[in-house]
Amino acid sequence: MKIQTTKLETPKFQTKILGAILVAGILTSTVWAAKIHPISREEGSGTRGAFVELFGLLQKVGEKKIDTTTPRAEITNSTAVMLTTIANDKNSIGYVSLGSLNASIKPLKIDGVEPSVANVKDKKYTISRSFNIVTKKHNELASDFIGFIHSEEASSIITKAGYIPVESKSYTPKNPSGKITIAGSSSITPLVEKLKEAYVAQNPKAVIEIQQSDSTTGINATNQGIADIGMVSRELKQGELDLGLEVNVIAIDGLAVIINPSNSLETLSKEQVKEIFNGKITDWDQIK
Repeated sequence: MKIQTTKLETPKFQTKILGAILVAGILTSTVWAAKIHPISREEGSGTRGAFVELFGLLQKVGEKKIDTTTPRAEITNSTAVMLTTIANDKNSIGYVSLGSLNASIKPLKIDGVEPSVANVKDKKYTISRSFNIVTKKHNELASDFIGFIHSEEASSIITKAGYIPVESKSYTPKNPSGKITIAGSSSITPLVEKLKEAYVAQNPKAVIEIQQSDSTTGINATNQGIADIGMVSRELKQGELDLGLEVNVIAIDGLAVIINPSNSLETLSKEQVKEIFNGKITDWDQIK
C-alpha cells in the first residue's frame, strides 16, 4: 500500500516564514543590542545635584566630592530639553522631577517601586528632594509672596501640580506694590509660575518676574542682589549657607528616572542606575 504525503510548505513559503521570524526577532531585540544613551543635566542644575547625591554618584576625593557622571552622557540645560531628548531617542535614559512627567516619556520603577506622590509620601519611593527658595535681603513683597506659598490655597496648587506641600497656613492678602525677581531652577519654575498667577490675582499691585536658569545661578543671583528670591531644587552646600541666605522649603518632589516609551524595560535597581550613569553599564543587554 502506497502512503501519499502532502507537502504543506513549499521552500518559498518556508523562506517567508523564516524571514518574518528573523525580522520580528531583530525588532524586539533592537533596544537590547544597542548602546545606552545616558542623558544628564548641566553642572549647576539642582536636579543633577540631587540625582548624583541620591544615586551615589558623588565620590569623595580628599575633602571634595566629585561627580562621577560618565563623560559619555549627553548634557541638557533644562527639564524641557531633557523630556524632548528622551522622547526622541529610543535608547536614551534620563531623569526629571516627578511633577514634570508627561505622556511623551516612560518613568521607571526603582527597586520595584513606582515613582508617585503617594509612594513619596509613604516613603516607599525614596528618590526625593526638597524644593527650596532662598532670600537674603528683606523685601515686603517677597515676604508676602513667601507667606502665600505656605498658605492653604498654595498647598492645593502644589498638590495639583504633582508635589507634596510642607505647610498650610491661613493667608490674608495685603496687596503690596512693587516688583520682585525670582530666579533659578527650571524644575521649580513651572510650579512658581502657577503660584505667582494665583498670588497676583489677589495682589494686583504686585509685579513678579521669573527667570528660569538653574539652582546655582539662582543662589548666586540672590546673593548678589540681582534676584529677590532664588529657586533651588537641591540641598544647599555649606559654603552657600555661609553666605547668609535664608532657606524655605516649599514642597517635596520625587525624582523619576525616565526612558523612551518604546523601551520595554519596567524597573531598575538603584545600583543599576548608578552604574549606567557612571559608565560601568553601557549596553541595554547588560541589564538583567
